[in-house]
Amino acid sequence: MQFKHPELLYALLLLIIPIIVHLFQLRRFQKVEFTNVQFLKNITLQTRKSSQLKKWLTLITRLLLLACVIIAFAQPFIANSDNFNAKSETVIYLDNSFSMQAKSSNGTLLNKAIQEIIETMDENEQITLFTNDDIFVNTTTKAIKNELIQLKHSSEQLSYDAVILKGKKAFSKDRSSVKNLVFISDFQQNDKPFNVVKDSLVTYKFVQLKPENTSNVAIDSVYISKVDVENLELTVTLNNQGKAIEALSVSLYNNDNLVAKSSVSIDNEATTVFTIPSNSAFSGRISIDDVNLQYDNSLFFNINERDFISVLAINESDDVFLQKLFTDDEFKYGSVAFNSLNYNDIENQNLIILNALKTIPNSLTMALKSFTDDGGTILIIPSKESNLSSYNQLFANNSLPSFNALNTNEKRITSINFSHPLLANVFDKKVNNFQYPKVNSFFPIGNSNGSSILNYEDGSPFLTQSNKAYVFSAALDEDNSNFKNSPLIVPVLYNIGKQSLKLPRLYYTIGKENKIDINTQLQQDDILTLAIDDTSIVPLQQTYTNKVELTTNEYPDKAGVLQVKNKDKTLQQLSYNYNRTESRLNYYDVSSLDAVDSNNSIATTIEDIKSATNVNELWKWFVIFALAFLVIEMLILRYFK
Repeated sequence: MQFKHPELLYALLLLIIPIIVHLFQLRRFQKVEFTNVQFLKNITLQTRKSSQLKKWLTLITRLLLLACVIIAFAQPFIANSDNFNAKSETVIYLDNSFSMQAKSSNGTLLNKAIQEIIETMDENEQITLFTNDDIFVNTTTKAIKNELIQLKHSSEQLSYDAVILKGKKAFSKDRSSVKNLVFISDFQQNDKPFNVVKDSLVTYKFVQLKPENTSNVAIDSVYISKVDVENLELTVTLNNQGKAIEALSVSLYNNDNLVAKSSVSIDNEATTVFTIPSNSAFSGRISIDDVNLQYDNSLFFNINERDFISVLAINESDDVFLQKLFTDDEFKYGSVAFNSLNYNDIENQNLIILNALKTIPNSLTMALKSFTDDGGTILIIPSKESNLSSYNQLFANNSLPSFNALNTNEKRITSINFSHPLLANVFDKKVNNFQYPKVNSFFPIGNSNGSSILNYEDGSPFLTQSNKAYVFSAALDEDNSNFKNSPLIVPVLYNIGKQSLKLPRLYYTIGKENKIDINTQLQQDDILTLAIDDTSIVPLQQTYTNKVELTTNEYPDKAGVLQVKNKDKTLQQLSYNYNRTESRLNYYDVSSLDAVDSNNSIATTIEDIKSATNVNELWKWFVIFALAFLVIEMLILRYFK
């Protein structure tokens, strides 16, 4: 037992006063002679003994009464730990990701967590609370009660390492304070391993909320699987976690109009196909009926009126292979002999191909520099007779490595940079034993500031890229290379053409950086806006001569279809969907982590934190004891005869 004011215990020395009063009574008795009292001697003896006992009992009760009063004023208490006198800091992370939509016995996991925090936390206790997309610093549950009640699920999900780092930064630098980081989540599994390193200054309190069931059906993706003159086929991929479903309803909407409906049987994965017209714009939404997670029950997509990518080949060699690649269903391909080039045509293109030019005049070099500065893309295919000085001048303007003198040794093209954006999603797996194309001569490339896409067997680049410029290091005519007959030529040249104008995709993922080219020409001071419902914002954008490049990242923050507008005119529509990574309801077992205190109850965890720093105050008990002794004394004086 400890005392808040131990100096008051010196008052216990005053207890000697009543002892002295009782032991040394100054009152003296006088004897009075009285006849015939012999028969009263026994009664007198008994009365004197009773009087002495009454005095001792009164003395003891008074001493105890005074002692209890003095001890009560000294405020005794019992501490539950050695940290009772230290400052306590509590930081709470509340996971509001989409997986917290899973049902518990009392609503969703997120609603259950909010309710327990409000009911259990002292409403005036200072805490810091943060979620995946918000933070409340040095506040109280009373101050943020309304914000907690209205808290929405977030499409963002902080990694668990980021949560711990952010939580630790929220504490003060006072090393003597007791720091508790409360981590409230369902601890859904992700691709990264989960481990916590023990910290001597911070106590980790993990509260794992578990749903009643882990079944869920989600729309995974939508893609165009077939296109013909009149129709296109949309394939919808569905994932199921839980029991097999014999008949799951899948609906296709155009805007809010139901276009088609199908029923699928699904165990783990299933697909269904819808057919829609290919010659008209389509603002689509796929929807399923599932009572578990709600965010992945709809998927928006958009098919806009077709935009063609303008490609111009400037030739001094045969361009039949280019005509076969850049077909008129996606590209507006133009071909011109070098000596017939009209320089005014360059600025209206998205991709310029220099096909086997022997020399590049300075006028063309300057025109191509302006073209790339204005967002255009160039592809350079050299000739065996290329004038190196003119080529290297063009390369210098586009931060490309320079050509060295022609090397006539045969080389095989053996290495593919699978991670390069040009080849993303081209290969299902890395291929190392394909039929290697070769070249009979090539221009060795100097120190490269660019990014290699295809390499020779010695690691030197065959195709390299820097910003908006691509260059082959060897001529592609049949006398010099068989690359035209290689399967690699199709995805490489096709993707160079497709990426020269980033046309809108079927849909984009919220929370990722997306770059979209809008094929339009703006007047001076015009800007594009993104509008959904009654909300309109100006996104990050770069205006070029014949296109505008939009960049979206943090906006939009909810799934739906956005309109790209120039003033009141709608140019295109863009669809955004939530990331599907949280559709799988698989969870970590945090009880196996050694560096944390794990629990399934928020209330229990908060009470543990309170009891670690709180004290049991005993002064009230001593006041009660003092009153009790006062009552006992009064009873003794009144009824003890």
